[in-house]
Amino acid sequence: MLNIMPRGEQAMVATPHYLASSVGSKILQQGGNAFDAAIAISATLGVVYPHMTGLGGDAFFLMYEAETGAYIGFNGSGRSAAKATPDYYREQGMSGIPQRGIMSAITVPGMVDAWWQVWEKYGKLPWAKLFDAAIGYAEKGFPISRNLLFWMRKDEPFIRASVQLSALYMRDGELLKEGDRLIQPDMARTLRLVQKEGRDAFYAGSLMQTIVDNMKRDGGLLEEEDFRSCAGEWVDLLSTTYRGYDVYQMPPNSQGFTALMMMNMLEHVDMRTVPRSSANFYHLMSEVIKKAFRDRDRYLTDPHFREIPLERLLSKSYAQELWGEIQANPLKVNDHFSPAIGQDTAYAAVVDEEGNSVSFIQSLYFDFGAVYVPGDTGIIMQNRGSFFSLDAGCANVLEPRKRSFHTLMPAMVSRAGKPYMLFGTQGGEGQPQTQLSILTGVLDYGLSIQEAISLPRWVYGRTWGENGDALKMEHRLEPEVYVQLKQWGHRVEPVKSWDGIMGQAQGIVIDEQGFMSGAADPRGDGLAIGW
Repeated sequence: MLNIMPRGEQAMVATPHYLASSVGSKILQQGGNAFDAAIAISATLGVVYPHMTGLGGDAFFLMYEAETGAYIGFNGSGRSAAKATPDYYREQGMSGIPQRGIMSAITVPGMVDAWWQVWEKYGKLPWAKLFDAAIGYAEKGFPISRNLLFWMRKDEPFIRASVQLSALYMRDGELLKEGDRLIQPDMARTLRLVQKEGRDAFYAGSLMQTIVDNMKRDGGLLEEEDFRSCAGEWVDLLSTTYRGYDVYQMPPNSQGFTALMMMNMLEHVDMRTVPRSSANFYHLMSEVIKKAFRDRDRYLTDPHFREIPLERLLSKSYAQELWGEIQANPLKVNDHFSPAIGQDTAYAAVVDEEGNSVSFIQSLYFDFGAVYVPGDTGIIMQNRGSFFSLDAGCANVLEPRKRSFHTLMPAMVSRAGKPYMLFGTQGGEGQPQTQLSILTGVLDYGLSIQEAISLPRWVYGRTWGENGDALKMEHRLEPEVYVQLKQWGHRVEPVKSWDGIMGQAQGIVIDEQGFMSGAADPRGDGLAIGW
């Protein structure tokens, strides 16, 4: 299960769709830097990967600026509507926030603002040039990929129920097929406005007004001032050390700190003594994950609304305490029931000739987000706000102008101060788990980035409609591994590699000679391009 792994010395691009990878490489070859390329890739993914991302979603950028040697982050997640309160939903007779529809689209999309702020600070090419390719694919069309078709079929009832989406994805009453041309004229028109007017088109101009007017008409909560007040945030990154490397993650409201907690625990064992394909490995991973998720579910939300004890959570002493809990009963299967979390995302990475590096991720939350399009904008609104709780005792309780607990978590690893690895993945709560698989694969087991991404994966947790957590595992291991885990008490569910649960990861590794290796996940439609 391996793709060809390109190597290069000048630049590298890895994305979940081959067309987006091509766009990123062209921007670099036209004189753009990694920041320009990331924005162009991001916009293109919103067109060719519309089931996972788009202008109606959020984005997080984790970056390295070669000139200053600085590692920086930008949090492009939007806040809830000023009118969004638990009482409002209860007054409508609801016990929770709907997962789909207009009432789930209650957070302002932050991605366009993220593009603008990253470009304004670090961009090299003109803003307008970054959108030519995305507009072209929206206007002239592109062939429907295997992955897009999979999610179209999964969400066919939602597509049929939406006037705008059924007009795009159906012909003569049937879904389009793999290889059919998908044309998105409304999206092309919207992108042209953003290309011409910048972020103000989305947050203050005629496009914003069209979005708000339609959402108000359809019973939504977002208003003009929610958009006008939207602004992402430059943030200090979180980090920990692992085997002599520095691992960087985004701070809350991202769940990135959970991966750092896991690495701190794993420092207490020589992973090379735990065979990667053994039942012991998967048991150890699941128990480490549960410890980190216990604290994630207790604390994670918008840090402007609740204090999150990160200093303690990321301390080596606390990791030793958690590791002690695991070692007290090394073969005991502990219970931890996480809330079901959406798993649909797009991750990409870029390194340019100067060494600038961008690890970034974006999402609509669920596949096709809220499945709501305001008018003729072509924008699928995210349903990220559906993860807020109406329970006042929950850290992630819904409050006005608040950012939700966020699954998005791009990552980067440095060695001797310089970027060594950029990586990330789709997958909701699977994101820190797949990152754990990739990190141990490269740093502990000595695998290439492509080999690490292609390894059999797992996701501990539960999906919508399930009563309890399960250890979902790709069905590519020896039968005795599953048998042993079940005997120890794990609820094991073998799954196919292609069913979407395991997500799609991308990554870039830069070796001591300066050669870059790029990898795209064979589970998806991605491609790594380097030279």
